[in-house]
Amino acid sequence: MGIQLSQSHENGAPEKADIIERLVRKDRLIVLGAVATVIVLAGIYTVAGVGMNMSALDMTRMAEPFGDRVRLGSDVYWTPAYGALVGLMWWIMMIAMMTPSAAPTLLLFIALKRHGKDRERTHVYGALFLAGYLLIWAVFAVSAAFLQWMLETIGLVSTSTMVINSKALAGAMLLGAGLYQFSSLKNACLKHCRSPVSFLSEHNRPGFTGALRMGAHHGIFCLGCCWALMALLFVGGIMNLFWISGLAIYVIVEKLVPNGALFSKIAGSLLVLAGSLYLFQSVA
Repeated sequence: MGIQLSQSHENGAPEKADIIERLVRKDRLIVLGAVATVIVLAGIYTVAGVGMNMSALDMTRMAEPFGDRVRLGSDVYWTPAYGALVGLMWWIMMIAMMTPSAAPTLLLFIALKRHGKDRERTHVYGALFLAGYLLIWAVFAVSAAFLQWMLETIGLVSTSTMVINSKALAGAMLLGAGLYQFSSLKNACLKHCRSPVSFLSEHNRPGFTGALRMGAHHGIFCLGCCWALMALLFVGGIMNLFWISGLAIYVIVEKLVPNGALFSKIAGSLLVLAGSLYLFQSVA
């Protein structure tokens, strides 16, 4: 009898571990499916250019060398409603571009919750974590929309193609983004983004509010890592699909591949070179 009970206990632990592992795999599929759905819907919204004077496809076809003055006119006028649409456009565009690089941290967060006392509500925790992350990018979107309004008002950004009209400003933004790649703040934020295990262990918070705060905290590191790169959309065209796709892919590579920090330095050097060239052309 004692031997049977002992065997039961010994067999019970592996069975429980197998059950948890199956649930983790199921969670992973659910989360990846939900993240993919969010990215696809955000991508469709961005391409369609809902509420804008042209779709992203139209603006991409009209793309010219950045920094050149666009001669096309436009009947776009900034109203509170239009400003809200521009802010929403920026936010959904950030969702499409930034969510893929945050997926590994989100998956690890849910896996940790599955092994803890909150295992029955892992999807709620995951949704709150993602909501906190995207909330930070909503703040960035509002700031970007405000900057776009100011630049369009003073004539430095075309209202028709949403691209910078000034070689000097384009060069300054490229140079600034390149130099930021070498800054200590960029390196610190990139380190956190590349080390989800360290981030989750150092910033763990209990409860639903804790999950929301952790997502926002991760979003702050991600914003600190990528805000200068996202600002380059003003240079290449805010709704230029080539720039949107290129920056999104770059962010994934920088955060997820081995030697991403070295890749960041190489990109920074190229941006500094391009910015310096444009600044030289603006005064030549």
